[in-house]
Amino acid sequence: MKKIAGVDSYHEWEVQELRTDREFAVEYLKAALESLENPDERGGSLLMLRALAEACGGLAEIAAQAGLSRESLYRSLGPKGNPTLKTLVAVLKPLGLRLTVTQAPAPDEQKQAGEGIAAA
Repeated sequence: MKKIAGVDSYHEWEVQELRTDREFAVEYLKAALESLENPDERGGSLLMLRALAEACGGLAEIAAQAGLSRESLYRSLGPKGNPTLKTLVAVLKPLGLRLTVTQAPAPDEQKQAGEGIAAA
């Protein structure tokens, strides 16, 4: 496996990219938030949000901004965490991002999309 100069792990690379590439951070966040809806993917999504918090100044800084302890934020953004809206907003704020709402596809559209994939 090829090493990236100055990076010892994938996690370090991930946090570094989130710090330096805003477009990557936005798309990464979108993927994390979409995956929160799926119970099988929720733990990974929360770890993605934790990496985002680390990239935005670290868990201690984000926790202080949210009025939480670092330990509480660490648990909330762990694989079995259950962050509050306040926590999610606190992670997004340093990035200059906010939560938005979009309409979910109708159940019929979801079913058709799944059938289209299976038929392909």
